[in-house]
Amino acid sequence: MLHMVTDYIPKGKYGRWKYRPMKARYITVHSTQNYTGDAQAHAKALRNGALRAGNSLGYLTWHFTVDDKVVIQHLPLNERGEHADFDGPGNLYSIGIEMCEHRGNNLGFTIDKTARLVAYLMRTENIPLKNVVPHYHWPRRGKTPPNKDCPHFLLDNGKPGRKWQVFLKKVEGYYKAMS
Repeated sequence: MLHMVTDYIPKGKYGRWKYRPMKARYITVHSTQNYTGDAQAHAKALRNGALRAGNSLGYLTWHFTVDDKVVIQHLPLNERGEHADFDGPGNLYSIGIEMCEHRGNNLGFTIDKTARLVAYLMRTENIPLKNVVPHYHWPRRGKTPPNKDCPHFLLDNGKPGRKWQVFLKKVEGYYKAMS
């Protein structure tokens, strides 16, 4: 079961100072690589403009943060986030999901909750499984290496492999169970 909470970044402020519409075609899965912040802490940081970035908005933004207890939505699904690849297709067309990995978090529960969320979003947004991708999928302009090892605990040696396929099978199982 998903315990989902809506806690949007304030409209007209920080990462939502400018309305940027989006029709999602992909779902991009990330890991926070922040070992101190749970989903509530990430929601607070987004809401207060604490996550500055060198992108076109000046802030990082994404749609959902997941930990072992809760799923928090930060942006409406019809608004673009800044989580993947600057002004590339990863930001232009994908729903961004960050998985928490802070101390005390049950990572297995977080991954399972994320798989359920992805299946739900595939169903509601009509996104096929082939368009569920890790952050690694989107090369980052001007970065070395261009493909980020993210979500690192679902990649094999920094690339999608067996662990990513196991995650996708879990998503597919939840998706089929919704039919």
